[in-house]
Amino acid sequence: MSESSLADQINREYESMLTNQQIQHLIVAPKEIESRDPRTGFKPENAHHRCNLVLYTISQPQEKLTVFIRQSMKHIENFSIGLRYHTNDQKIPTITLVRYNGPHGEYSRHLDGHYAKPHIHRITEEELIDGYVQPQEKHREITKRYQTFDEALITFFNDVNVLNYKDYFTSQRQLAIFDEHSIN
Repeated sequence: MSESSLADQINREYESMLTNQQIQHLIVAPKEIESRDPRTGFKPENAHHRCNLVLYTISQPQEKLTVFIRQSMKHIENFSIGLRYHTNDQKIPTITLVRYNGPHGEYSRHLDGHYAKPHIHRITEEELIDGYVQPQEKHREITKRYQTFDEALITFFNDVNVLNYKDYFTSQRQLAIFDEHSIN
């Protein structure tokens, strides 16, 4: 392969990657839940309660996004809530844009102690260029915006702008009424 065709291929692949601005837009664009699995409650699987959502953005309904929700059955403070973008690229079918975690119930292996605290991971353009499709450990934010799973759900849905989450999560509807201002 000639140098110019290799450069063209790299540029085409880079153009198909998301920029930090596009990542942020996908995270904050107004969205609605299209479907939930299971329709109510959570499904037990592999020592976790699980739930998956299919979303669409209001401005571009063809954009496919999903949410995964996982909570340990043994350690309820150990949970992960993430937003995935579904690409049209067979090599990279999904990219996890952001993930909200609770404490992992273990001593932290990092100086900032994030494993033992609620924290948020966000993917970056740099990580995508490096071949990662999930946020890496170096880009994380320790947060006090939530402490419990229910608070994390409300914070996540508000941060990623899911407009109709209260229709699918009734316990969060009640929490949001009381905690709306104290969580932010």
